Amino acid sequence: MRRLALIALPLAISGCFYPADRGRALEARIEKLDATQAQLQAELKQTRAQLDATLPRIDEKVAEVTKALQSLDTASRRTGADISVQLQKTVEDLAQLRGQVETYLHKIGELETALAKTNEDTEKRLLELKGEAALKEAEARKKAEELKRPTDKKEFLAMAQEKAKAGDTAVARQLYTEFLKKWPKDALAAEAHYGLGETYFAEDKCREALPEYGKLLQDYPKAEPTPEAYLRSSDCFKKLKMPEESRLALEELVKSYPKSEAAKTAKNRLAELDKAKKKGTKK
Repeated sequence: MRRLALIALPLAISGCFYPADRGRALEARIEKLDATQAQLQAELKQTRAQLDATLPRIDEKVAEVTKALQSLDTASRRTGADISVQLQKTVEDLAQLRGQVETYLHKIGELETALAKTNEDTEKRLLELKGEAALKEAEARKKAEELKRPTDKKEFLAMAQEKAKAGDTAVARQLYTEFLKKWPKDALAAEAHYGLGETYFAEDKCREALPEYGKLLQDYPKAEPTPEAYLRSSDCFKKLKMPEESRLALEELVKSYPKSEAAKTAKNRLAELDKAKKKGTKK
């Protein structure tokens, strides 16, 4: 039961805390921008439909012109003047249709530009509301997009690990997240969850790190980094001023993985905690 409680805790405390007033302002701006986007998309859809309906008519007029030109040589019952009148009318109709097409294409271009700008404004405002951390994440996404992804999952994971070791944690986080989307059930996902947790831990974001460590405790008990995940969980609980949970993680680590290097560290920490407790009791 204690182990189950320890596993459930990271998920329970992983909620995102956001000031109410900023949250309401964020929602209001998003709703307004969403409405603008929806309107632009509707106009764009209508204009494209008009263009699609006009193009076949142009094809028909072209066919009429071709037929009229052929009639200049072959018609015997109609005079050249009659055919010229018909040809002139067809050419005028064709010019009018082409004018409509040009208008539609121009409008589509304007709508696409406006839609792109609205999307850009939306992202910019969201980032401004979320703060500096969100801006860094956005920059990391752009930087990660420029990287050439290996198709091999081991090489992909190695790239993420290399970025993390180099201190480029935001980019590493993007790669770990992408890995988990591509190979969520693979055995290597355990290392990806641990690596993702480490990118948060490196930035002192324990609430975000704990759920990643918790995935190892719950779904990958035999994975190589799982003992370390227990140790990191203990660190995070300590930082979050949850001493009982921090101690529980150490005890479960020693119990479940007694021969691991992480367990040796856990034993030393537990000994220090017991020593400090005895001193406190004497006082």
